[in-house]
Amino acid sequence: MRQTPLRDAYDNHGAKVVDFHGWALPVQFAGIIQEHQHTRSKAGLFDCSHMGEFVLKGESALAALDRLVFSDMRTLRVGLCRYSAILNEKAGIIDDCVALRLDDETLYLVTNAGPLDVVNDLLSGAEGVTNVSDETAKIDLQGPLARDILLQLGFEALRSMKYWNGAAMKWEGHNIVVTRAGYTGEVGYEIFVPNEAAIPLWERLAAHPDVAPCGLGARDTLRTEVGYPLNGEDLALDKTPLESGMARLINWNKEFVGKAALVAQRDEGTHTVLTAIKTDSRRAPRHGFEIKHDGQVVGQVTSGTFGPSLGFGVGLADLPQHLAEPGTALTAGPKDLPIVTATLPVYQEGTCRKKFDA
Repeated sequence: MRQTPLRDAYDNHGAKVVDFHGWALPVQFAGIIQEHQHTRSKAGLFDCSHMGEFVLKGESALAALDRLVFSDMRTLRVGLCRYSAILNEKAGIIDDCVALRLDDETLYLVTNAGPLDVVNDLLSGAEGVTNVSDETAKIDLQGPLARDILLQLGFEALRSMKYWNGAAMKWEGHNIVVTRAGYTGEVGYEIFVPNEAAIPLWERLAAHPDVAPCGLGARDTLRTEVGYPLNGEDLALDKTPLESGMARLINWNKEFVGKAALVAQRDEGTHTVLTAIKTDSRRAPRHGFEIKHDGQVVGQVTSGTFGPSLGFGVGLADLPQHLAEPGTALTAGPKDLPIVTATLPVYQEGTCRKKFDA
């Protein structure tokens, strides 16, 4: 397994390490539910250094990315982030990604670990594209106290940073990039640092009394409660943005790979949609469960878990549009677990959009 720059720090905090897309990553430290609740109430610390990062500078690089995604990256203003997806000719999702406009000529692109080699091949032919993944660590601090904690550690530039914004800055002599997105649904910051700064930053954060190291398990329960999709489960090569809950984000006025297939699917209008589901008990829907309506198979659970902040099972599922309206009663799995479609986010107490006084 590949190791992140933080691998040596895990043993100091009792990590249970698993194989995630070929990377040795912690699934938990103190326990999934404990880490989940700590993130909801204070701040959770996550190693996401397995993800990919690219710097795109100049017209050729920006044009190369803009052709691959359904969003208009050319109009992205400095300091703002934009979520999108890289598509193939059939409009299947190769990867979902986030881009930050650093300056008039430069984008910072964040991708997932699984499709990283494919994304690199698609972008590497363009002038001005630099893959900085191997030299970059990504540390996420997520939770309602995350901003206060980072300000205490000298991240003064974050004081006025708004939701889905980001910037390049300095921290203790290191050139870093910070975004404020929050994959957990809470106030959250994604800190991209040189490898050599990863362990010092991690240990400084982990030593704070309001911070708890967290693993992939809590990250999954947190994101599922708010309905954020996971590449490889909810998003896949055989699913399009229209089927994946991204319809409102598509810019139909620009050209991009897969647009013809996506337009045809839109005009036909019979595609399934990614839909929030929940149970009325602690029993959870699970990935791959068949979903039935009136005894007939109508869809499939793409991801599901027990929601520690909700007290019941929660997940996402591919369903026909006429069954996706909130409140539709269905069953899932071999034991016909009762489920009902829901409005996103199912967990509605998240702090991610909180506004702060500068």
